[in-house]
Amino acid sequence: MDIGAIWDTIILQPVLNTLIALCSVLFSNFGVTIIGLTIIVRFLMLPLTLKQLRSSRAMQALQPKQAKLQQKYAKDKQRLAQEQMKLYKESGVNPAGCILPMLIQMPVWIALYQSIIRVLAVTPEAFLNLSKYLYSWPVVHSMLPLNNEFLWLDLALPDSIFLLAILVGGTMWLQQKMMTPPTADPRQAAQSKMMLWMMPMMFAFFTLSFPSGLALYWVTSNIITIIIQYRFTGGWGGLSKSTVTQPAGRRGT
Repeated sequence: MDIGAIWDTIILQPVLNTLIALCSVLFSNFGVTIIGLTIIVRFLMLPLTLKQLRSSRAMQALQPKQAKLQQKYAKDKQRLAQEQMKLYKESGVNPAGCILPMLIQMPVWIALYQSIIRVLAVTPEAFLNLSKYLYSWPVVHSMLPLNNEFLWLDLALPDSIFLLAILVGGTMWLQQKMMTPPTADPRQAAQSKMMLWMMPMMFAFFTLSFPSGLALYWVTSNIITIIIQYRFTGGWGGLSKSTVTQPAGRRGT
């Protein structure tokens, strides 16, 4: 069995069939089903999300010390790496803690994306391809084909009035802004600003050509992330005014 077949059997098929079956209990409304399944998956993955947020906050708290190390060992990269690892160890911070939970969640998000794309089959060829992934559950076959209409949207087509593109870009910007800590390092501030705008604009652009069902999933996921971050941090994070700690040698006299 190749990797693609393993992926389909273990991850894609369970998510896809659960999505269709869930539609039968959510008023046969596929838009509500996308929102519902996104909420369920995010709830199940909440421990990983909180672990990622804790690691991110711990790394942010070390930024002033890291800035001092970067200034002290600017010409000795090997020594800088050693001192940074020593700082992480003394502080009980694992740099991989910010990335590992995200990597674990990625297969589920990819499966959700692929499932929404396949379930929104609008051509005979796409519908035939969908049949390869279906379980023999009666409820699954009885629900097909799904009704693609939700509010003003045809979930199989891009949003014609661009509202979802604005919502995708806006919620992603807000989510990233909350996670972006203030910094006095001009280079790091420039990089943060570039990422703050680049990712939301890129996903908003994707929304213009992707099925609106996928955009609905992105908006829902972003809103859930914003709520989790707000509840966990007790505030708006990078949106709040805060005093930036100046690195050594740059403080006013």
